[in-house]
Amino acid sequence: MADVLKSLNLLETLKESVDTNKLSDVKDAIEDLLISRINIGIVGERSLEKTTFLNSLRGLGVGDEGSAVYPAAAAEGVVGYPDPKHSDFRLWDLPPVPTTSPFDPEPYMDKYKFARYNAVFMTFTEVPQTNTVTIFLGARSLQNKTVYFVLLVSGQSKTLEDKRKAGLEILTSHGVAVPKLYIVNPSYLEKLDFPVLLQDMGQELPEIRAHALILALPILTPALVTQKKEAFKALVWAAASLSGGISTLPVPFVASMVDSSIGVRILSKAQISMCLDNKSLERLAKLRGLDQCRLKASRTCVLSVEVSKGEVKTRLAAAERDLSTASSRMVEMAMPRQARSASKSFTAMLQALNTAIDEMAADADKIVQLLLTEGQ
Repeated sequence: MADVLKSLNLLETLKESVDTNKLSDVKDAIEDLLISRINIGIVGERSLEKTTFLNSLRGLGVGDEGSAVYPAAAAEGVVGYPDPKHSDFRLWDLPPVPTTSPFDPEPYMDKYKFARYNAVFMTFTEVPQTNTVTIFLGARSLQNKTVYFVLLVSGQSKTLEDKRKAGLEILTSHGVAVPKLYIVNPSYLEKLDFPVLLQDMGQELPEIRAHALILALPILTPALVTQKKEAFKALVWAAASLSGGISTLPVPFVASMVDSSIGVRILSKAQISMCLDNKSLERLAKLRGLDQCRLKASRTCVLSVEVSKGEVKTRLAAAERDLSTASSRMVEMAMPRQARSASKSFTAMLQALNTAIDEMAADADKIVQLLLTEGQ
């Protein structure tokens, strides 16, 4: 992936790449967002809480195909858990850190290939043990800031802040500067500190990886739905710029005929990312004790139910017909310089796909509200 996409605001970076004619960077960003390639290592005892955490991060419950089981079949070694909807979002269940003393972290980190992970969660259910802190300090040199202590708790506890204080004292005593500890309920990720953890990861991961994580996670909160929506709108802008004839292509593409293919890819990804497809809704209903028919009935956008090439082509063609002179001028002002000769194609695709994403996000918001207010 190009260096230009590793920092800054994604949309602004894409615009800069287009203006400087670095179209290969934009194409790489589109593919990266569509693929959602990210690897997360999870260290800690193979407890019920850790197993639940592995499943919740992928929107799975007990008994779902591909779900982690407790007790784990393998006591030693790394176990990979791909996401059933996002094949390139993969969690790696690492065995607990040895408690031996003295302890050298390098053999453990080499054996379990820490360098492969975009982020690492150091999980525990009481307090972090000494060797785990040693691993954390070593991993920070590889992953920069993207290593996190996660205290997994089940149910509600009046002693959570006492546990946080005890954990932070241990981290401080072992040399962790400005320690952070996230308390997470693995069954209900929307509660406690997981949204804060996600926010911190968004700031500390390379931007394209942060977007990949956002797109791969199940819908948990209205804020996450909004983040997904904005990520897809950045993706739409990039795709519209490429398809609008901004490069050295002699003839601009015609939106309603050529852009439908990339439109289907983007909206199919959006449907799955926002958990609007039938399988996702069935899993959510099972996890939260809700009627799956009610969740499915919340979808009012046809693309939330099924993304078809015919519907996408219809929307693109309608957008081309309905472009007004005023709206064309407004969008043209925001376009890269090289794209202005192809403003009709650019504007039509931008308008059609952004409207579709807004409608799908509105459906996802309704589903989240049902999960938050009526789910178990």
